[in-house]
Amino acid sequence: MNNESSCPEIGTPSRAWRSRADAWEFLGYALKQLAMGRHGGSSDSGLQAQVGRAFGLLQAVELYWAAPGLEALAQLRGHVDAGDYQLGLDLMARMTHVVPAAGTGSEQRTGTRPVRESPDEDIPEGLEPAERPRFEVLVVDDLTGQEAEALKADMSAQRRPSDAFIYEVTVVPSYEDALVAVLLNPDIQACILRPGFAVNSKQPLGRDLRRFLAGHVGGGLQAMRPLGRILALAEEISGLRPELDVYLVAGVSIEDLAGSLTKRFRRIFRRQDHLDLHLSLLSGIAERYETPFFTALQDYSRRPASVFHALPISRGGSVGSSPWIRDMADFYGLNLLLAETSATSGGLDSLLDPHGSIKRAQDLAARAFGAQRTYFVTNGTSTANKIVHQSILAPGDVVLVDRNCHKSHHYAFVLAGAQVSYLDAYPLDQYAFYGAVPLASIKQRLLDYRKAGRLDEVKMVTLTNCTFDGIVYDVERVMEECLAIKPDLVFLWDEAWFAFARSHPVYRRRTGMAAAGKLDASFSDPAYAARHARQAAALHDPETGEPADDELWLRTRLIPDPAKARLRVYATQSTHKTLTSLRQGSMIHVFDQDFRDLNQEAFREAYMTHTSTSPNYQILASLDIGRRQVELEGFGLVQKQADLAVSVAQAVARHTLLKKYFRVLTSRDLIDAPYRETSSPMPLRDGLAELEDAWRRDEFVVDPSRLTLDISRTGIDGDTFRHSYLADDHGIQINKTSRNTVLFMTNIGTSRSAVAYLIEVLVKLAESFEDPNRSPRHQGKLSPGLAAGTTPPLPDFSSFAARFRRDASSQDGDIRAAYFESYKAGATAYLSARELTEKVLGGAEVVSAGFVTPYPPGFPILVPGQVITNQTLEFMAALDTREIHGFDHERGYRVFTEQPETAAQ
Repeated sequence: MNNESSCPEIGTPSRAWRSRADAWEFLGYALKQLAMGRHGGSSDSGLQAQVGRAFGLLQAVELYWAAPGLEALAQLRGHVDAGDYQLGLDLMARMTHVVPAAGTGSEQRTGTRPVRESPDEDIPEGLEPAERPRFEVLVVDDLTGQEAEALKADMSAQRRPSDAFIYEVTVVPSYEDALVAVLLNPDIQACILRPGFAVNSKQPLGRDLRRFLAGHVGGGLQAMRPLGRILALAEEISGLRPELDVYLVAGVSIEDLAGSLTKRFRRIFRRQDHLDLHLSLLSGIAERYETPFFTALQDYSRRPASVFHALPISRGGSVGSSPWIRDMADFYGLNLLLAETSATSGGLDSLLDPHGSIKRAQDLAARAFGAQRTYFVTNGTSTANKIVHQSILAPGDVVLVDRNCHKSHHYAFVLAGAQVSYLDAYPLDQYAFYGAVPLASIKQRLLDYRKAGRLDEVKMVTLTNCTFDGIVYDVERVMEECLAIKPDLVFLWDEAWFAFARSHPVYRRRTGMAAAGKLDASFSDPAYAARHARQAAALHDPETGEPADDELWLRTRLIPDPAKARLRVYATQSTHKTLTSLRQGSMIHVFDQDFRDLNQEAFREAYMTHTSTSPNYQILASLDIGRRQVELEGFGLVQKQADLAVSVAQAVARHTLLKKYFRVLTSRDLIDAPYRETSSPMPLRDGLAELEDAWRRDEFVVDPSRLTLDISRTGIDGDTFRHSYLADDHGIQINKTSRNTVLFMTNIGTSRSAVAYLIEVLVKLAESFEDPNRSPRHQGKLSPGLAAGTTPPLPDFSSFAARFRRDASSQDGDIRAAYFESYKAGATAYLSARELTEKVLGGAEVVSAGFVTPYPPGFPILVPGQVITNQTLEFMAALDTREIHGFDHERGYRVFTEQPETAAQ
């Protein structure tokens, strides 16, 4: 047992799943050893002591789980104390379906019957209880043990063989225990609040949990009437896990309560309404379990049909009878072919004009992600970005955008004809990649446009959240302060790598949809309007009413006018990148108060422009099923994902040999000091409370599930390390590198075994670096010149050439005009790197005719119409990446031949 598992206090919630699973697994191992007599003497006492520590941990946490639960734990401990080890083993064998699996962190839902007998025993053969999805229901009420068991028995008595799901009940006595339960136990899917609960927990909560609860348990709860406590608890539970169904069970006067509490509770019941409550619990799960399009596709695949239109592969027609390609059916399976069709009948619906199952699936996705409306995209977030930009931007509109964004945005601006005003992220020169765009830079750019009298032309701000390297914005603050300068600004948050964040109570607040919902609520609060009025008086000249000096606006945390500000927020997410979906499955989430009046038709046309008339139905079905997973198990999976990443970081920091060659970069490395108020280098490592504090206060934070590993001390460049050392030698796949870093990302599918293997591989590599007789192949790839800080500084965006700008003072450029000018015969030529450097150093203005995007780092170093500088050329010369889009290795850079003077004549 490790120290975490032996600690009698409940530690940080993000690690509880692992500690609990390890404790149960150890008990199984120890009981087997004791029952078989594989012990003796001092080893016997040592094993008994470890068993005692495991029981201590489980005694602290098992209150928050219905299964196995405290009752089963007490039975097991009784057998151990009596020396009846075989009886203990038999008991554990009977509850294997609910004992956590230490290897995966998930609950095992298959096996023999539960410890507690129930009406499940009457279920017909072929539909055993373990085969149906199980969940847990949390009841919050201060009941005696006998009362709690009676309540559980009453609820279990309502079970019927036809129930689609099975649930078990856990009862906690207090407000604090309820919050701890929903944080620790991802199997909880519904909460029942009853008026009798206390405020404080009697459990041995650790420092991290106490600190976290301090921010969620108000000081006035003790003096509140029961109804006030219930409402406060319902709000907190919904804030932490909005997917949960919350019910109120009251003793009297529920008719008087019903009208005023409908927003907080799914339903209100009297204590005697056991059957209605039971049916409501199952109905709530059924609504989240529903997958309209996936179900329609399954139904379609089961029906006989003859195809007399497109798609020979439909129903397996061109595959099943072929002696040459039947291995396709063997590999992919018949269901894929049976579900393949170009028809929109039979409940399958049309993606371009949805009214049935696709429309319903998109509505459920909007609910899951906190959006007003959601649209499925079957050809990736590249297309999703183009749809949003084309729907918002018209030729001449100004868009502020991080230059370090995905290339799809840049191409979207070409298509839309927007005036592009590039923002520079803060550079991390020593690691050869960028951070994010400081809020001060965005505000300064907006104020510059205001001073120039062009603020009305600025239509949109586009930012990547989170960045590929895991830098996350304070989304709410960015939108709030920008709307204070321009109330009708539209925001696009590219959350391609952040779709999973909705499922975590801390991450969620930094997503576009959650922040829009929070601001929407704030704007309707009279106290917020009063705060704005006080600030507006200080930010404007009292005599003229004109805005005060820009420096004052920059120094002030701005509050928008809630009467004028419009929330127009879009988020694009690559579901396939961080959640369950087939490749290219993406979503567009919309929280736009003016969507119907200002953008609905334009959005529809943009969607029609970029969406195939033959969308892949398998991708659509996977988006539907992925949404179900988000609502029913996303919380637990994301908690596990982040915790596993932290375990890798800790292993690297603690292992004597690993820390000699590798270092996981922390918040202090990746976020410059001016953008951090908190001091923890790895907040989640220090606990959930530390994470929440950083994510509330810091301008930028780092996604804990991303680990940037500094490999400069190995002397191997990132690209070689990725391909030769990780992929070729050990089968470890990663996506992102820089010259001296590699990026590891855990996801909801990452297992503990995979993490252990990664650590094992890193140790083996470190051992090989220690060996002076390592293979010549590896010896030849060592490069001592890769120490951090030796890479040339990352180039900022220089400027657009004068002929692509409105005037000399304009910071935006017409990227569309530059792009299409290159189509003219004789307008461009190729210059080698040497020739281009000579021209630039000689004082000539040379303008790029296209995009130049090296992978890594993966952002455009040059865009059409950009003036090429020596800083850019030095950086490009230092890159040793094998893939550079837009650069011809034989001919060099494509540039415009026409000089600015000639163009002006």
